[in-house]
Amino acid sequence: MCNILLLITHYLLPIKMLQVNFLRDNKERVIQGLNKRNFKQLDLVDQAISEDDERKKLQFELDQNLAEMNKISKEIGMLMKQGNKDEAESAKAKTAEYKENSQILQQKLRDSENKLQEILYQIPNIPNEKVVAGTSADDNEIVYQSHDVQGLGEGAIPHWELAKKYNLIDFELGVKIAGAGFPVYLGKGARLQRALVQFFLDTNTDAGYLEVNPPHVVNEASGYGTGQLPDKEGQMYFVNEDNLYLIPTAEVPVTNIYRDVLLEEKDLPIKNTAFSQCYRREAGSYGAHVRGLNRLHQFEKVEIVRIEKPENSYAALEEMVEHVKGILTDLELPFRILRLCGGDMGFTSAMTYDFEVWSAAQEKWLEVSSVSNFETFQANRLKCRFKGEGKTQLVHTLNGSAMALPRIMAALLENNQTENGIRIPEKIAEYARFDMI
Repeated sequence: MCNILLLITHYLLPIKMLQVNFLRDNKERVIQGLNKRNFKQLDLVDQAISEDDERKKLQFELDQNLAEMNKISKEIGMLMKQGNKDEAESAKAKTAEYKENSQILQQKLRDSENKLQEILYQIPNIPNEKVVAGTSADDNEIVYQSHDVQGLGEGAIPHWELAKKYNLIDFELGVKIAGAGFPVYLGKGARLQRALVQFFLDTNTDAGYLEVNPPHVVNEASGYGTGQLPDKEGQMYFVNEDNLYLIPTAEVPVTNIYRDVLLEEKDLPIKNTAFSQCYRREAGSYGAHVRGLNRLHQFEKVEIVRIEKPENSYAALEEMVEHVKGILTDLELPFRILRLCGGDMGFTSAMTYDFEVWSAAQEKWLEVSSVSNFETFQANRLKCRFKGEGKTQLVHTLNGSAMALPRIMAALLENNQTENGIRIPEKIAEYARFDMI
């Protein structure tokens, strides 16, 4: 198995995403990257370039029109002083025409800018050169695996049966209160959940991440800033009366702290961590693969977010991967790390590593974390920049789950079941204050 450290240390210079000049100047590279994603709407690139040409044309016409209007306005004063009232009145009439034309051009320019923005919103991030092409999870690269894995043998039961046996989680009560996908944690189940959250937060803050307690709702601008909108609008819960969205992850409010912010070079890197409830509609999710904790509409997660100088972002990605790797090692769970292919990456990512734990009772891998570098994709939307060496440039943003609770809980319960109960890993037992259920 390849060592992940060797796989993410050498990269080509990162690119600035979704700036039209980049699309225009690097069209071939953009098309190649979108093909890696199996992205079908390649004509959007030409549409963006064409609309930008139209925008520039309108801007030029408007500038010329305003310049001529200002010139004539100055002449009116001179004509009035000279007593040439008829010529002054004629000039005023011309000014009125230019003013009306300017208003028309301004509206056309606004329409063109809005159209260009809508086109750009539909183009995903371009994968890093190291990302392989692919169409699904079957094409992902396994870059690390901690253990050889096997089932627990006869008598092993899945976490939803363990939860019922030991009165840890009541799924039916959650259905009664809210609906499927909203479980109720009870007794030691609730306490174990709380212990995991505290362990993750402490591990993150010990590694230099500043804890943030963000809102659990965001406005539309925040959703667009990090790329959840318009891409995942159908998966987000919407509060219609207030025009707010329930957050799908703490990444959204935490990263938006830096929207419309000009940072100083000395401020970087910025490292934040946050615990939050997460809300995802997960429309169309049915069947055995979503039983129990495998997929929920509400769940708890601890997130890490980084704001980096472009030349440091892939070293930061490596550090984040090693950090999450250390957490899973402490949890004593068999896990593996995958570098996602182009077709399986999220809309906003330039490179993503997924962490999966082995579910011994279900005998399958469960994703518990994604660690991603977005390069300038989010920063361009957020207008998050830094000033250094006399110039202003976009930052790189990164984020990762450290960790998502539901499938961690599922794997802990299943992998540690014994004849005498469920054994709690030593590091978590210190927080939970019990070592056996």
